[in-house]
Amino acid sequence: MSDSTMPSSISSQQDEEKAIQPPVVSESPALDSALPPEGGLRGWLCCAGGSLGLFATLGFLNAIGIFQTTYQETLLKDYSSSDISWIFTIQLALIWAPGSLFGRIVDTYGPRPVMLPCTFLCLFSLCMTSLATEYYQIILAQGIGYGLGAGGIFTTCLVCVSQWFVKQRGLALGITVAGSSIGGVIFPFFLRLVMEDVGFNGMVRYTALFLGIALVGAFFLLSARLPPKKWDSEMAWIDFKVFKNRGFAFYCIGSYFVMWGLWAPFDYLPSMAQLSGMSDSLALYLLAIVNGASLFGRIIPGHIGDKVGYFNIIVASAFLSCIAILCLWLPFDYHSSNAGLIVFAVAYGFFSGAFVSIMMPCCAKSGSLETLGRQIGTYQGVIAISTLTGLPIMGAILGRQHNTTYMGMQVFAIVTMFIGSVFLLVSRNVLAAAHGTWKY
Repeated sequence: MSDSTMPSSISSQQDEEKAIQPPVVSESPALDSALPPEGGLRGWLCCAGGSLGLFATLGFLNAIGIFQTTYQETLLKDYSSSDISWIFTIQLALIWAPGSLFGRIVDTYGPRPVMLPCTFLCLFSLCMTSLATEYYQIILAQGIGYGLGAGGIFTTCLVCVSQWFVKQRGLALGITVAGSSIGGVIFPFFLRLVMEDVGFNGMVRYTALFLGIALVGAFFLLSARLPPKKWDSEMAWIDFKVFKNRGFAFYCIGSYFVMWGLWAPFDYLPSMAQLSGMSDSLALYLLAIVNGASLFGRIIPGHIGDKVGYFNIIVASAFLSCIAILCLWLPFDYHSSNAGLIVFAVAYGFFSGAFVSIMMPCCAKSGSLETLGRQIGTYQGVIAISTLTGLPIMGAILGRQHNTTYMGMQVFAIVTMFIGSVFLLVSRNVLAAAHGTWKY
C-alpha cells in the first residue's frame, strides 16, 4: 500500500522549519540548537524503528492480494469481489483517517502512549481474525480492529522520524516507508508457505507472532526529539479554509483521484494472473515483485526530491504509474503473458512506490508553515475518503463483468489516475510560479 504519506506536525517543528527557510538566516545559538540534528545516532535509530513499524503495518497491508484471493476461493466464496474488498478498504482508510488524532497525541506526549495500545490492538485483531467464520466478524477484526491499530503505528512512525530531519526529510521518510516495501516482499512468501503447512487460521496466528516481534523492536527504537507539552485544545482538527490556497486544493484533488486507482494492482493482480493461466504460486509472488521494486522507488526518488523538488517527482511518478497500467497491464487482459505481467509488476512497483513516499513531503510544502498542522490533517481526511471508495468501486465493476475480465477495472484506474496526475501538474505549476522556481 505502503508503501506512504505526514501526520500532524507540531508547532515547534513549524518554527524550526521557518528558521531554515531562505533568505532569513539566524546565527542565534539558541535557535540553532533547536534545529533537528539531521539524523545522529538517535535519529537514524528512530528511522530504523519507523521502518520496522511500517514493515508490520503497511507492509502487511501490501499483501492484501493474498487475502483477497484466499477469501474468494474459500471462506467468503459466496461473496462478491466488491464485498470482500471492503475488508481491505476499511484497513487502508483507517491508516489515514485517524492520523490527525494520533499525530497530536504523539506531538504532545511522545510515541509510547500510541504505540503500546495500537500494538496490542493489531495483535489481538489478528488473533480474532483467525477465529472468525463470518463476513461481519472479519470486517470487525481484520478491517476495523487491525486497521485502527495499524493507523496509530503508521502515524507514530512518520511523526517521530519527521522530528529528527528537515533538509534530509525526503530521504529519511523514504527509508522509513521502504520498510513497508520489505514487508510487501516478505509477506507473500511467508503467508503462502505457512498457510500450506498449518492452514489459513494457523497462518494468521503465526503472522501475529511475527508482527509482534517487529513491533516490539519499533516500540523501543522510536523516540521523540522534542519533550512532552501541554495538550492544545484550541487547535483545529480539520480546516476547510486551507482550500483557499489553490495549490493545496489542486494537490488534494489530484491525490484523491490518483489514490482511487493506485491500489488496483496490489489487490487484483494475483487473481487476474491466475485467471490468465499463471500458476497459483507465481501469481501470488507477483505482489513480492511489485513491493521489491517499490523498495527502490520509495528511497531513490525521495532523495532526488530533496534536490529537485518533491512536486516534480510526484507528478512524474503519477503519470508513469498511469502509463504502466495502460501500456503494461491492460494489454495482458487480451493476450496473457507471464513475462509481461512480471515486467509490469517491476515498473508499477517502482513508480507507485515513488508516489507513496513523496505524498506527505509534498503536502507539507504545498501550504504555509502557519497552517501546516491543519492542512496535513485535512489532507489525511481526503485520502481516507479516497481509499474508502476506490477498491469497492473497482470490485463492483469487476463483479458486473462476472469476474471474467479486468478491463473495466483497469480502465477505471487509468482514467482516475490520469485525471489526478493532471491536477497534480496544475498544483505544481501554481506553487512553482508563486515561489519563482522550477524546483518545487
